[in-house]
Amino acid sequence: MKVLYTGSFDPITKGHLDIINRISCKFDEVVVTVFNNANKSYWFNIEERCEMVRGAVKHLKNVKVDYTEGLVVDYCEKHDINIIVRGLRAVSDYEYELSISNINKHLNKKLETIFLVASAEYSFLSSSMVKDVAEHGGAFEDLVPENVAKAIHKKLGRSK
Repeated sequence: MKVLYTGSFDPITKGHLDIINRISCKFDEVVVTVFNNANKSYWFNIEERCEMVRGAVKHLKNVKVDYTEGLVVDYCEKHDINIIVRGLRAVSDYEYELSISNINKHLNKKLETIFLVASAEYSFLSSSMVKDVAEHGGAFEDLVPENVAKAIHKKLGRSK
């Protein structure tokens, strides 16, 4: 069975990677799709984000990385995917993700969304927090995969 795990991944964090690792053990194929959200501004362009995700998941043979713009339901329809996996850190995530799940189900009755609760050690972690810590000179390296830490240092013009 093939599932979709989607996000903007600007950048991918160890929390995202934890979810991907966990679902890769449960499903035959995991498609990690980097989406652009018109309401967000990004540190990294979509190609850079895909490259970071590919580097972070290269150890997982059943994980494919792709990108697209537009509606998730359209991507799922085009690629014959009927299950979307979303990670939840807090109640506020659930409220947001539930509304997204409901509109996706309204647009495509075959789509199901599975919510996976973040592991406790990553329940606080978000891409925006990583960027904020990095921008202000804090230690962020243990929050992201090694290839991502290098990309952030390069983006900020720092050597590491």
